[in-house]
Amino acid sequence: MLICSNCGTAFATNQPRWRCDCGAYLLLQDPAMFRREALPERPATLWRYREALGIDRQDDIVSLGEGFTPLTETVFGGSHVLLKVDYLCPTGSYKDRGSSVMVSKLKEWGIGEIIEDSSGNAGASIAAYASAAKIRADIYIPAGTSEGKAAQIAMYGANLNRVPGSREDTARTAWNAAARTFYASHNWSPYFLAGMKTAAYEIAEQMSWRVPEWVVTPAGGGGLLVGLFLGFADLLNAGFTQSMPRLVAVQAAACDPIFRAWSGGLTDIPAVGKRATAAEGISVAKPVRGKAILQAIRGSRGLVHTVSDERVWAALPELGRMGIYVEPTAGAAPAAFADLRKDGTIPASDTVVVMLTGSGLKATDKIVEHFFSQVGVDA
Repeated sequence: MLICSNCGTAFATNQPRWRCDCGAYLLLQDPAMFRREALPERPATLWRYREALGIDRQDDIVSLGEGFTPLTETVFGGSHVLLKVDYLCPTGSYKDRGSSVMVSKLKEWGIGEIIEDSSGNAGASIAAYASAAKIRADIYIPAGTSEGKAAQIAMYGANLNRVPGSREDTARTAWNAAARTFYASHNWSPYFLAGMKTAAYEIAEQMSWRVPEWVVTPAGGGGLLVGLFLGFADLLNAGFTQSMPRLVAVQAAACDPIFRAWSGGLTDIPAVGKRATAAEGISVAKPVRGKAILQAIRGSRGLVHTVSDERVWAALPELGRMGIYVEPTAGAAPAAFADLRKDGTIPASDTVVVMLTGSGLKATDKIVEHFFSQVGVDA
């Protein structure tokens, strides 16, 4: 069943729907759980956990080989850490987890045309999976989105719409267009969120069904954060693991609504004014799933940490010297990890997983512009 996060109304999963009639977002309620003993015989993709993802017909699964990304032990900022290298998903970002599951459900429902709005990565990912499913996609992005992400969307065959103004202007434009076409939004879809749970399943399986003390992840719309919480809760409830990791939501200092709501003891997240930030992927003034985000942080005894653009940019070359090339948004989580280790919030003895969410190849134009300008060279 699909359950409304606000009024509790239940909806069957065999009819296309992306939100409740009351206007609130939906959650996928109590899907089945996979069997641990079945996993060794299954392919190394997120679909090894297929029972938990709410897709009824296996023939409708749309997969490009996403998931089961490396969990790499290394040293960052002088401290040991496990990096979940999720930018190695097929389109270069973790969003493929959600896109694969959501588009599979769209195919199952017989949806032939969709609209999505995105700061870039989700748009590229959904464009790729929609193309694979032969679903027409109209993707709306802010006009200032990185050229690499815009090029991806266009190359996948989606109809690319650049919207002048903010990320919020883009969402409003897509929302208006969705009055005529199904709104396949990564920020609203319960199936996209279900795909995010697989990151937690993988971390636990890769750690021999232990869980780390901490997981650090960038958070804008909060889908990955909430998905991690739900996934680790599934594992705990099934008796596969014995604890819940503490989740750290990392925000850009220039756009920090989650931090303000959490530190202010609120139960939902009001909109904030925001400034431009290098971490464009987490620049969300008002997340749709505000209540769920705060519940995930508090339910895991987690916290929210903000990082400046200066800290984000400083993380990229350090990661680069480790052979890791990520976009600025993905640099936010390692920067936060280093801060929290340094100030003692995360003890040196605790095991930490840091999520690396997007490839640097998507934002090379922004990276070149920043670093070349620092040395006085014309990019």
